[in-house]
Amino acid sequence: MVTLYIANKNYSSWSLRPWVLLRELGIAFEEKLFPFEDGSSWDTFRAFSPSGKVPCLADGDLTLWDSMGIAEYLAERHPLVWPADAAARAWARCAAAEMHAGFGTLRDVCSMNVGLRIRLHEMSAALQKDLHRLDELWTEGLTRFGGPFLAGSRFTNVDAFFAPVAFRIQTYGLPLSDSAQEYARTLLALQSMQQWQRESLLEPWLDEEHEALVEVYGTRVSDLRTGTQSGK
Repeated sequence: MVTLYIANKNYSSWSLRPWVLLRELGIAFEEKLFPFEDGSSWDTFRAFSPSGKVPCLADGDLTLWDSMGIAEYLAERHPLVWPADAAARAWARCAAAEMHAGFGTLRDVCSMNVGLRIRLHEMSAALQKDLHRLDELWTEGLTRFGGPFLAGSRFTNVDAFFAPVAFRIQTYGLPLSDSAQEYARTLLALQSMQQWQRESLLEPWLDEEHEALVEVYGTRVSDLRTGTQSGK
């Protein structure tokens, strides 16, 4: 059985990707969660991850320390990671890679915080550009391959890579087309995503760096977390 190292479910969008992929495909794994530490988690994370970052997957003596690398390693052993159709598979790989490397403003301004509801101070041109591209990309996949997932009728790795965005849409109330909003709701309704959300709300840890970003870009409307003093 593989071991997946992750950080706080409330904040760690990168950790969510392989976690939800493994859950949705029914691949057994052991979860080891190490919360973010004030200042730097480098020393703690370096004990299991060469990059000092999460997620990290261990399979015996083999260590995978990047979410895309983890997905491709799993794909060599589990054919359902990517779509079976060649055209859908090629599109899905490009879309996942774009998410992996792009959407910088969306990441910075709308950092993942599952337990909060936040009203942004402004909708900048750069954020609007990212949201327009996100909407365009999702609409293309849903239209071209028939939905309800981005590359067809079943959940694959491209959906896993966009799963954190669904939480961002929920947290910040981001404006998207009806079809894009419906896709986000489809992701949020998955049993795996519901489990991630429940467990994130129960976490006892607050990370100062992640919490400080909220005040930079927005105003807290509500805090649904019950495991932290902040959420009580």
